[in-house]
Order: sequence, then C-alpha cells, then structure tokens
Amino acid sequence: MLFNSYVFWVFLAVVLALHAVLRGRGRKVLLLVASYVFYGYWDWRFLGLIALSTLTDFIAAQAIDGAAERARKKAWLVVSVALNLGILGFFKYFDFFVESLSSVLIAAGLPGFEPVLKVVLPVGISFYTFQTMSYTIDVYRGHLKPSRDLLDFAVYVSFFPQLVAGPIERATRFLPQIVSPRKRTAADLPEGAYLVLSGLFRKVVIADNLAAVANAIFSADPATLTGPEVIVGVYAFAFQIYGDFSGYTDIARGVARWLGYDLMVNFRMPYLAVSPSDFWRRWHISLSSWLRDYLYIPLGGNRNGRWNTYRNLMLTMLLGGLWHGAAWTFVAWGAFHGLILVTSRAFAGKEREEKRPLIARIPAMVLMFQLVA
Repeated sequence: MLFNSYVFWVFLAVVLALHAVLRGRGRKVLLLVASYVFYGYWDWRFLGLIALSTLTDFIAAQAIDGAAERARKKAWLVVSVALNLGILGFFKYFDFFVESLSSVLIAAGLPGFEPVLKVVLPVGISFYTFQTMSYTIDVYRGHLKPSRDLLDFAVYVSFFPQLVAGPIERATRFLPQIVSPRKRTAADLPEGAYLVLSGLFRKVVIADNLAAVANAIFSADPATLTGPEVIVGVYAFAFQIYGDFSGYTDIARGVARWLGYDLMVNFRMPYLAVSPSDFWRRWHISLSSWLRDYLYIPLGGNRNGRWNTYRNLMLTMLLGGLWHGAAWTFVAWGAFHGLILVTSRAFAGKEREEKRPLIARIPAMVLMFQLVA
C-alpha cells in the first residue's frame, strides 16, 4: 500500500511545500503534475488512459452544452459513456469474460482456450471512470455547466489524494473547489492531521494486523478448521476491509484538507446499520449514491410498482458487485446484497428502523452485521 511507503510521504512533503509557495494557476499546474507523477509511479504507461478519458469528456461536455438538438446532445453523451465503459470493460473484464466463456465451452465438452492478452488492470480505473462519467451525465441533464478550462477539469479527474480508491467525487461538488479554491482556515491543519492519523491507525494498526489473522484462516485447509475459527476469520476480514478502506479514505480527506480541499465523507459507522438500505447509506457512500443516481433511478427506481422496484434493486446490486471485481464471487456478493435489500423492502414496510430508540435498534444492528459479514 503506497501510504505505508516513505516514498509517498516524501512526495507529499514536497507537494505541500511547493503548494505553500505557489499561487493561483501555479498551484493547479502543481496538482496536475503531482497527480500524474503519483499515478505514473505505479506504471507510467497507463497515464495515456487517464489523459484520454479527461480530454474526451472535456470535449464531449462542451459539445453537449453547445448542441441545440437533443439528439446531438445524446450522441455526444453516448460517445463519452461508450469510451469510458469501453476502456473499463476491456482492461477490467476482458480476461474475466474470456475465461468464463472458456469454462462454458469445456463444460459443454468443447475445447476451451486461454486468454492471449493477459490484460493488466490499471489501478483506480473504476473510480476515475465513474467520476468522469458522472460529469458528462450531469452536464447532459442540465445539472452542471461544463468546465471551460482543461487544466481545471484535468485536476478534477486526477486529484491524487483520492485518485486510486475514492471517494468518487461529483463535479457538481468538487469542481467548483478547483475553479475557485476555498480559502484554507486555521482548522484545516489540525483537522487534516486528525483524519490522516486516525486513517493510518485504522489502516496500519487495525487492518494490517487483522489481515494476518484472516489470511491465516482462509489460506488453511477448510477440513482442519473449526466453526469458531471460521467465524473469527470472517469477523477479522470484516474489520480488516473496513479499517483498510475507511482508513484510506480519511487519509485522502486529510491530505486534501492540507491542500485546501474538502472531500466528501465516505463512511458513517456502517457496522451500526440496522437494515440493508441503512448500510448502503453508511458504507462507501460515494459509490452507493452514484449507483442510485446514475443506475437505479434511470432504471425506474421505485416508481413503477413493487416488482419493477425489486428488479431494479437486483440489477443495480449485480452491476455494483461486478464493479468491485471481475469474478463471479463479486457477482454473487452483489446478488446477495440485492436479495437482502429486496427482502427488507418487502417485509419491513415504510417504518425506518434507524429512527427507533437505541435499545430497540441493537438486535437489528447485530443481525445486519451478521448478514454483511
């Protein structure tokens, strides 16, 4: 993990020092260069992908805004979405679909085949792809005027603190901070330090140590494990992934505060959720709200009857599962979360559990944590 490396902290110290010296447009140039250096440190060859996505969406958004006919606006939106999903689909899912097809052929008694490309997945591609797609969709919907400055937009797409693992920032919220940076306050330094240190504690102390427990249990021969040992592994992994992901997010938020930017909260104590919908209001909020606004609601949301609502929930969670990773296990994970969302909506009625007194919510919290684990 890059935050565990002294190289990152030296890099960050240099960026913060230069940021304090520069003013105006010079700071934006610094952030763009720093972001590309940060991303290119892993593999410089993938810088072309983020640059292509940035340039395409910058041009497409201006064309959408300037088009008089709705058909022309939609055509430019299709260009943007097709390019972004095409790049994401090729690099993230090509090998997965080829291997799945080969397995089907073998199961049918036909000769299978091995993927010939062995595509390498660019780090963070799912995050910045969703971020740029939301920008052009919001311009198309009339929720946002397009950026007229390529530098501003490029910084928005590649802002290094949240580039590789979110949160997924909407242009309606974050782009104005880049166009007209907020004035830093005296609270930014200590509050940023608190976010960074608490994030590091969750990542390095909690998550990394629990990873040793979870990995030891899940790498063992299942026949040698007892039931309690498996439960310990499951719980260890639950808190490992929370500590890792929420810790990373708060480090990103803290670094952004030091630079004068405010990133959104991405986690709100998700293991205290009392229902599936409450969980998704607390866990990876930037993704769950993205899926709601750009997938679930366009599919029809809850507007066309109970069964269509259930279908839309299942489709959203299946695709959300596939977004997390190119494997059938992720599809199964999405299907499971879709199923408990549907079941909860079908039997819970309109009363919101989270509005009940704490003592009445504890059993629901315990049950929901077991379902998540």
